[in-house]
Amino acid sequence: MKKSLGAKPILFPTPVLAVGTYDKEGKPNVMIVAWGGICCSQPPSIAISVRKATYTYSNLMDKKAFTVSIPSEEQLKEADYFGMVSGRQEDKFKTTGLTPEKAEHVDAPYVKEFPLILECRVNHIIEVGLHTQFIGEILDVKVDEDKLDENKRPDVEKIKPFFFVPETRLYYGTGRFLGKAFAAGRDLKK
Repeated sequence: MKKSLGAKPILFPTPVLAVGTYDKEGKPNVMIVAWGGICCSQPPSIAISVRKATYTYSNLMDKKAFTVSIPSEEQLKEADYFGMVSGRQEDKFKTTGLTPEKAEHVDAPYVKEFPLILECRVNHIIEVGLHTQFIGEILDVKVDEDKLDENKRPDVEKIKPFFFVPETRLYYGTGRFLGKAFAAGRDLKK
């Protein structure tokens, strides 16, 4: 028997996305967003949702650009800090010792030390409720060369991204390989 929990934002996994923006003066900022994910394959796009009260919201409205830096498990402490304080009061890069790197294709910084980067141009803004959703077209993806597999694709086991569980406020690693997509269920296909 299933137990009803009511209407809650529960979905697994919930990614840990470090969203980088510049403010009007060009100061780099980064915040952690858990409400986000790929939303279109052509054009390649990602959706992120932020509250209007955030420093990042005003930066997104002004610059219409952002990056998404994916932290590795080894960077959990820094990523968690990015979600604990506001860039209005703190220089998060200075405190963590991480480096803001200017993106090539958009007017936004990314976290140089994080292994996977998406450079995004805002194409759509949707008012959802408490959050505003920004849909960004992915103009470029960068990955540390040592995090690529033998076919030069990002290797999840080398990148070691982690995810957030909103209900319990805990972080978890991505786990282990289970099977190949579009092959594991082949025996059931008629």
